[in-house]
Amino acid sequence: MSTDAPSAGRGGDLRNYAVVTGAYWADTIADGAIRVLVLFYFYELGYSPLQVASLFLFYEVFGIVTNLVGGYAAARWGLKSTLLGGLSFQLVALAMLALAPESWLVVAYVMVAQALSGIAKDLTKMSSKSAVKLVVPQDAPGALYRWVAILTGSKNALKGVGFFLGGLLLTLVGFQTALGCIAGLVACGLAGTLIFMRGDLGTPDATARFRQMLSNDRSVNLLAGARVFLFASRDVWFVVGLPVYLRTVMGWSFWQVGIFMAVWTIGYGIVQAAAPRFVKDPDGRTAAKLAFALAALPAAIAIAMGTSIDPDVVIVAGLIAFGVVFAMNSAVHSYLILAYAEGSKVAMNVGFYYMANAFGRLSGTVLSGALYQWQGLQACLWGSAIMVLAAGALSLLLPGNPTSARIYAAPARTRT
Repeated sequence: MSTDAPSAGRGGDLRNYAVVTGAYWADTIADGAIRVLVLFYFYELGYSPLQVASLFLFYEVFGIVTNLVGGYAAARWGLKSTLLGGLSFQLVALAMLALAPESWLVVAYVMVAQALSGIAKDLTKMSSKSAVKLVVPQDAPGALYRWVAILTGSKNALKGVGFFLGGLLLTLVGFQTALGCIAGLVACGLAGTLIFMRGDLGTPDATARFRQMLSNDRSVNLLAGARVFLFASRDVWFVVGLPVYLRTVMGWSFWQVGIFMAVWTIGYGIVQAAAPRFVKDPDGRTAAKLAFALAALPAAIAIAMGTSIDPDVVIVAGLIAFGVVFAMNSAVHSYLILAYAEGSKVAMNVGFYYMANAFGRLSGTVLSGALYQWQGLQACLWGSAIMVLAAGALSLLLPGNPTSARIYAAPARTRT
């Protein structure tokens, strides 16, 4: 498999891709930090796990809407417009939380701010993922898998940095001052994009119609369905259940919980970026096999928690193993959506796919709070196992050979 780098003749595309990626990294760090800050600040105020989960409800709901609308906007006006919009929304969300009087920091107000943050994150993600298709050369098919793995893996590693930064800033300077620091990082990303980006990153298509966002491609639809269950299987324990369990049952400090979540996410990102070294020539069957292997891990953790084994060892070792397999499965998904996407509709197909991703996160977030409040972390883990099995079942229906789904049908300069 070739992994040739894009040719020098496409340096303009590479410059814009680097700008998009840098802005996405800044927003990703901010997104991870905000999540930890909001989670622990409101849990310490006495909110229940389900109430804490509700703070992220609009974040995920608007992620679903944003990916649909954002894919259409990128096709119609170019990816630069969606990237700048995403960074601007993130600044507004941070300002709402950093500058508001403490009496305003109630559930409804924070949900609105989180909604804007969710819009920001999904606009920047859709822009950067779509850009990969624009810069990978036609004559180096292996590069598509490698480039998307690097981008996605680095993003998740930096989200882990955001978790660490959020926990550190909450400890050192408090909730609102920490948010102000994060806003400065996002402002740098916005300024860099305005100064260094050339053109619109892709050719705007004035004929694009919103109804085209709903994919009629079977492969894209099946992969989107598998993505719903895959990401629900992670967030059902990761968003509320795990951090609350570590803080309240295991007695870990903010600092320790933040470090664990950060290290787990960074490691997950590193594995994801390295996935092409371990998983060669992926297709639908690859995604199915990884999903079925993954399903055994949360079930094993839940069973082991009921034994005499040290729960710290069970949780840490088990979730490290989960992270490794999950990262490879996610990397294969991220490659396949670009492999299946039509060249002229790449932003729309990617937007539709990440709409499904957002729906999975929404489902996992709500269930994380509800299952933990009902039966604790073990219930969250059993829910995770069931969801991964569903992802595997859908993946069995994906094409065995990605070349049958127009992997490289796009011209060198696609319309987005």
